[in-house]
Amino acid sequence: MENNPLHTRRNFINTSLKAGVALSVGSAALGSFLSSCNNNTAGNNAAILTTGFTQTPLPYAYNALEKAIDSATMEIHYTKHAAAYAKALGEAVASEGVDAKTSLETVLSKVSKYSTKMRNNAGGHYNHELFWKSLSPTGSGKAGGKLLTAIEQQFNSFDAFKNQLTDAGKNRFGSGWAWLYVDGSKELKIGSTPNQDNPLMDASEIKGVPLLGLDVWEHAYYLRYQNKRPDYIDAWWSVVNWDYVAERYQAVLG
Repeated sequence: MENNPLHTRRNFINTSLKAGVALSVGSAALGSFLSSCNNNTAGNNAAILTTGFTQTPLPYAYNALEKAIDSATMEIHYTKHAAAYAKALGEAVASEGVDAKTSLETVLSKVSKYSTKMRNNAGGHYNHELFWKSLSPTGSGKAGGKLLTAIEQQFNSFDAFKNQLTDAGKNRFGSGWAWLYVDGSKELKIGSTPNQDNPLMDASEIKGVPLLGLDVWEHAYYLRYQNKRPDYIDAWWSVVNWDYVAERYQAVLG
């Protein structure tokens, strides 16, 4: 059958409009978020939402999360992989003239204007800084308060939410991350990104403010779990720091 030029043009316009709406929604969320990050009067909100350009100390011992992540993996992950991202990010920031007063979140929001080195390492550093804080040896296993209410409203139940985020991590082809994030309508969403991308990036297919990130690169779990990524994800849930995730959620809502 011959293509109808009018029909094809209409499809193209509809697709473009939908993409534009999605981009504007994502941009609205990021605009509000970045304003908080760069506002010196934002207090606690700015503190919890802003990421520096240097690696911060791990908030617990390497063996503190043994019920889910072994000591050797934590040490290698933090001192080798994450440290390498922070070092390379510093080099990119210096060579590409990034203003030291800006936030890393602002750089990520326009990362397509920078080099591949900046994209990979800004993303890698941001993702890992969020990852460490999102874990705790006293993880409660379940969210509470307003975050739990929002999760149950958006995903029908906490278990349904867990299943969706688990699937996002399990089904991410190759290396990458699974995310719980807030979109431009301030709704909770689940998605995944390849490599060291994240929803803050203007180059990302999903856009919003990350609340919780699940690292599914093999270096995050291979020593104990080898190729059994689902087993790692199941164990990871037991060490999620829901208090920290809830604080981020509240800060994003403002």
